[in-house]
Amino acid sequence: MNEIPRIDLRGLGREELLELYRRMERARQFEEKLYYLFLTGIMPGTMHQATGQEAVAVGVCTALEEGDTITSTHRGHAHCIAKGVPVRDMMCEMFAKRGGSCRGMGGSMHLTDFDRGMLGAFGIVGAGIPIATGAALSAKVRKSGQVSIAFFGDGAINEGVFHESLNMAGLWKLPVVYVCENNHYALSMTNERSSAVPEAYRRSAGYGIPSKRVDGNDVVAVLSETRGAVDRARRGDGPFLLECLTYRIRGHARFEPGDYRDDAEVERWKKKDPIQRLRLSVVDAGLASEPDLDAIRHQEAAEIDEAVEYAKQDRDVQSADYRELIFKEPLS
Repeated sequence: MNEIPRIDLRGLGREELLELYRRMERARQFEEKLYYLFLTGIMPGTMHQATGQEAVAVGVCTALEEGDTITSTHRGHAHCIAKGVPVRDMMCEMFAKRGGSCRGMGGSMHLTDFDRGMLGAFGIVGAGIPIATGAALSAKVRKSGQVSIAFFGDGAINEGVFHESLNMAGLWKLPVVYVCENNHYALSMTNERSSAVPEAYRRSAGYGIPSKRVDGNDVVAVLSETRGAVDRARRGDGPFLLECLTYRIRGHARFEPGDYRDDAEVERWKKKDPIQRLRLSVVDAGLASEPDLDAIRHQEAAEIDEAVEYAKQDRDVQSADYRELIFKEPLS
């Protein structure tokens, strides 16, 4: 099948659909700019891209309220953007600048913004799962009405903290939604080669937690299913496991080529690109024109370019900054 599959817009209005498109474009443009900056040697460090997975982050976070919290992974730029972390703060962090969301001390794999409910990205596989579970426990004890989201990949479903966290959440009916971004590869290892039960959504049955598998490249479907799971958690009915089938178009990290994947497989998934699918579906429905969507893309690209220039001019992190943060010593 050569045609790009369309998605069911499910009665969503024009403005809501355009906002979904805008957020996915922002995430895509941000990571494409990072790729260029690393390729040309302008940016230090490393990163893991989520090109092709934007619908999961945007669909899930759009279903949340402002006070809700999320935890992320080593592939977390789109999660941060979808949760409302300013791209200027993120870009400063990527450049190890004082104005970064972690004051330039964390980098790509430790992006955090407590003010916006972004409790952290983590380089250790599965590390965010118990933290999101703890946030949900805190919300329940405080009766705050908040819901917590734990993003993790398919490689994390064999980690002990996944099972320990789900058992605790199921036992205490915590307001947490576990979101597995199943992109089919834990670095170069497929789920089928590493898991006796590769279907992540089936893993929650032993803990009394309902679950569902959804097309993770359909942002509207992800949003719809997440809304149901979040509403359920918020009214006190306990946790939910949502498995989102998606695919990373690029390799595992930075310039890793992903040669372990068949070219035909990659091409099949490119046909399911979540941004292009929403774009064509919105145009087909007569809710926006190609020029309308092009304008959004250009606006987001311009915002990313502005963030890069701002970050380049921001102050570099210095040893005194570490002393101030860790030992509470004033800057000289």
